[in-house]
Amino acid sequence: MTPRASWKGFLTVGALGCRVGLHAAASSSERIALHMVNRKTGHRLHRQYVDEETGRPVGRDDQVKGYEVATGEFVTLTPDEIASVVPEGDKAITVSAFVPCDSIDTTYLDRPYFLAPSDAAGSEAFALIAAGLAARKVAALGEVVLFRRVRKLLIRPGLAHGALIAQTLNFDYEVRSADAAFADVPDVAVTEEMLSLALHIVRAKTGTFDPAALDDRYENALAELVRAKVEGRPVPRRRTARAENVVDLLDALRASAGTARGKGKPARRGARGPSPATSGPARPKHEAG
Repeated sequence: MTPRASWKGFLTVGALGCRVGLHAAASSSERIALHMVNRKTGHRLHRQYVDEETGRPVGRDDQVKGYEVATGEFVTLTPDEIASVVPEGDKAITVSAFVPCDSIDTTYLDRPYFLAPSDAAGSEAFALIAAGLAARKVAALGEVVLFRRVRKLLIRPGLAHGALIAQTLNFDYEVRSADAAFADVPDVAVTEEMLSLALHIVRAKTGTFDPAALDDRYENALAELVRAKVEGRPVPRRRTARAENVVDLLDALRASAGTARGKGKPARRGARGPSPATSGPARPKHEAG
């Protein structure tokens, strides 16, 4: 069964156009949902808006949105006033430019959607657009009114043949500057040996991305906890991870690259080998859990 589209309209690229639909590519609906419950009665709880000064509940008819202009001072906006600034959508995604796929700063990528033709008549035009983007290795920048906002879309070829992924983009004012995050990071001189060892580790561990290997440890543990409670079994106990020793960066790189002592190469003359009491990994590993 084809999933229901979140949005339907037209995709326009120059003289080409077709009917399309946006289908959410990711969803959290499969996650375990926990509700607030009255411990004494076992009944589910519901939230209620109360006046922060009087503490009295406020009915729906008296609830209105407001913007705080000063501490405790609000400008209120009625539903009709808010509706008046919602842009009118023409149910169209209009492409304005094409950009190389590898030129996109992923910080600006927001929610992904599958972009698919919504009827058989537009399948040919859709396939042509998808083939053109894939052949040129470019993404299309488009604009659409989606969920009451004008959103910018990045439309790029998907991994499946003929597939397109449309991703909403964060606005520039929403993306924080990296300067503050890295302001206190000191400049470090990377030596040739350190870089060589790091590159060796990268080459040795180069692989492919497998989404099936992504493990949601919290969700799995939560599911097991719920099963244990339902079945009346003892609640699984969490294992505490051991603290790691702080080691020298270069020694850690050598160990990771397999060039440290005890990794199949003879110890250097004059170097002491590990004592029986301390033989083993140079640094303890975290236990799973």
